[in-house]
This record gives sequence, C-alpha cells and structure tokens, in this order.
Amino acid sequence: MSITQQYLLDSYRARVLGEPEPPAPGRHDADVVREVRDYRRFSAVIAERPARGRVRYALRRWLRPRAL
Repeated sequence: MSITQQYLLDSYRARVLGEPEPPAPGRHDADVVREVRDYRRFSAVIAERPARGRVRYALRRWLRPRAL
C-alpha cells in the first residue's frame, strides 16, 4: 500500500468516525528538517564547537595543511 492510499484510507476512516483528518503526507517535512538543523546547531554550541561553517572549516584544514 502506498503512502497516498494509506492517507486516503485514514481520511475516510476519520470522516466516518467524525474525527479530524490526519495531515497530508509530506506536509511537515520542512518543519522536521528545520528542527534537525536547529538541534545540530544547539548540540554544537553545547559541545563548544562552531555552530556554523564546520564543513567549510574542515575542508580548509584538509586542503591547506600547515607548513612545517
């Protein structure tokens, strides 16, 4: 059963039982991505690491090794 079919079945059941319909599939995806990003930034701050630019900083260290 696909996600769309499950959503339609759940919507039908909710309508028959007089309950509120479930949210459409994918409706909260952007919110979830935003929450994950905020959590990772918060965790970085708590661990005393830079909250932004970590990938760029790591690439710069890797591509430009220190001179001896």
